[in-house]
Amino acid sequence: MNKQNNPPGVLMLDLEGTSISSFEYDLLQRRSVGGLILFSRNYESPLQLKELIAAVRECRKELLIAVDQEGGRVQRFREGFLKLPALQLIGEAVAENKKRGLEVAKQCGWAMAAEVLHYGLDLSFAPVLDLLTTKSQVIGDRAFANNADALVLTASSYIDGMNAAGMKATGKHFPGHGTVEADSHIELPCDDRTSEELLNNDYRVFAELAPKLGALMPAHVRYPAVDENCAGYSTLWIQEKIRDELKFEGVVFSDDLSMTAAHGAGDAADRAALALNAGCDMILVCNDRAAALNVADWIEFSGIEGHSRISGMRSEPAAEISDLYNEPKWHAAKDMVASLTSN
Repeated sequence: MNKQNNPPGVLMLDLEGTSISSFEYDLLQRRSVGGLILFSRNYESPLQLKELIAAVRECRKELLIAVDQEGGRVQRFREGFLKLPALQLIGEAVAENKKRGLEVAKQCGWAMAAEVLHYGLDLSFAPVLDLLTTKSQVIGDRAFANNADALVLTASSYIDGMNAAGMKATGKHFPGHGTVEADSHIELPCDDRTSEELLNNDYRVFAELAPKLGALMPAHVRYPAVDENCAGYSTLWIQEKIRDELKFEGVVFSDDLSMTAAHGAGDAADRAALALNAGCDMILVCNDRAAALNVADWIEFSGIEGHSRISGMRSEPAAEISDLYNEPKWHAAKDMVASLTSN
């Protein structure tokens, strides 16, 4: 039975391969599921991607379909797609020539978003708004700049480009992952700076850009000077800071609850409960099918419904996106992006 009329649920999960299995078809129609994130293993070619997205839409039209298409090290769709620069290269272009660099930033954001939207997805979880430091290897060149003012300036133009294509931006990893050495994929990082240092630098970036963002994604990082809980499980960070202080009305996505940094909170259902109770609107459970099923069962047993703001992250592609590769605007943007990635 097709359940297209059901509102999207609070769970975003993944697929195992390049097509939807019959089991996954049924899974995507569950009331608890509202989103799908694609990874490199789900991509083979542009034609295969179009067929996959069409199958997903046939299964559940209202699903939010996402990908991490940042550029540089984190680009899930590569063969047949524009080679996107690491965000650090965009930041360097702004530092070298502010006027041209900001135009490059805008065109990079537009090109990334336009190509993703052209294939029928809704969003790329971008941009990274963490500070660029030599301390964090997992963030590293995924960040625009090493100071808040330059980061805000560059990211603002990049977000303008995304928005012009019809995609809402997701700022990550709130309130800042760039200054911790540990990788939250494999352990729980702890940022032991003072609250003043954190709030006046990393947090300030998100605060200033919040009005331009459609969503935020909290980090699996502890900031004990502010709260003992990691940001993704913290009512202080999500409800007091994001909702009350910043007056942010967009979506709050959890980072992947299957990451090692999230495991200290208990089993998959315990983690889901903590994230949702802290104020996350949609939770990601990826690369662990058993955990995703556990969470889906728990959500449905608990009667948890999705918030209407989740649907607001669906894309509204600009007119030129449908015939993207024949558009002069695409070729101009492509040339500008290539100027950063040709070496």
